[in-house]
Amino acid sequence: MSLHVERFQESDSEWWDNYVWNADNGTIFHTRKFLSYHPQGRFTDHSLIFKKKNAVKAILPAIEMAMDKDKVLYSHRGASYGGFVYKDAGIRDAFDMVEALKDYAKEQGFTRILITLPPIVYMTRYSNYLDFAMLQNGFRYLKREISSVVQLPDSTDDILPMFKPEARTATRKSIKSGIQVRLSDDYDTYYEILKRNLKLRHNVTPTHSLSELKRLASLFPDRIHLWAAYLGDQMIAGVVNFVCTSNVVLAFYISDNKEFQQYRSVNNLFYHIFQWAVKNGYKFYDFGIFTVNMDPNWGLGKFKETFGARGLFRDSFELLMWAPQR
Repeated sequence: MSLHVERFQESDSEWWDNYVWNADNGTIFHTRKFLSYHPQGRFTDHSLIFKKKNAVKAILPAIEMAMDKDKVLYSHRGASYGGFVYKDAGIRDAFDMVEALKDYAKEQGFTRILITLPPIVYMTRYSNYLDFAMLQNGFRYLKREISSVVQLPDSTDDILPMFKPEARTATRKSIKSGIQVRLSDDYDTYYEILKRNLKLRHNVTPTHSLSELKRLASLFPDRIHLWAAYLGDQMIAGVVNFVCTSNVVLAFYISDNKEFQQYRSVNNLFYHIFQWAVKNGYKFYDFGIFTVNMDPNWGLGKFKETFGARGLFRDSFELLMWAPQR
């Protein structure tokens, strides 16, 4: 029996988020609570619910947008990751989802589908059924970015030995210099460090505004944390962590004040963050991608490797429904 596809409505929000948190592969980025931080009008929501009879078999956060004259169904432009969220899906279920999505997109006049999936460790039950079903139904890899992921040890005693020698030395030096690492709610100071850092390194501004970052932190006080390094009372470095699943913590906006670089506060930050993560049962720490359109930033990749990170795919898939009129 083929799946019936319905469009998401605001009245579905509560059960949607419950479904995400109990699914095999749901993340914070699939929740309506997260997606709601975007101001009204930024995106045209076109999220979908896939049902067999009256039972929900999968959900797909998505927007519709115009791109190069195509009508695109995009999962999801306003989040790091998108894709189907499901429970206990077998190979036939994966094909049913993808085939139903293709049929729905064609009926609605979409000419292109874009989907970015989280790295495989974001699943509680690992499976490549969905990737396989998409490839067998005409999707192609649009790009395969590399995300730096640390497989956390079972004991905090094993964190420092996991670091490369230069990172261990820098961490010990930072601790001896008196740098203190703790949770903070001082997003204003942190954001000023972040803006200067991004301007200096890349001549760009943060993706999130200060107000958006504060709003996200207020929406997820148990899942979004600012960790900061202090020299006395002065914040000199910080990183925002997103607790994405029961197993994975993701780093957002690693930033430090270059005037105090000799204190190696970033090494100290991650040493303490990893301790917290291990004590709280998390299995993976995702530093995020070090590639842009599959072009590696070699220095960034090497830096993350000093903490024990290795590269995992963050795949984006594309389906061209037909050749649109140009």
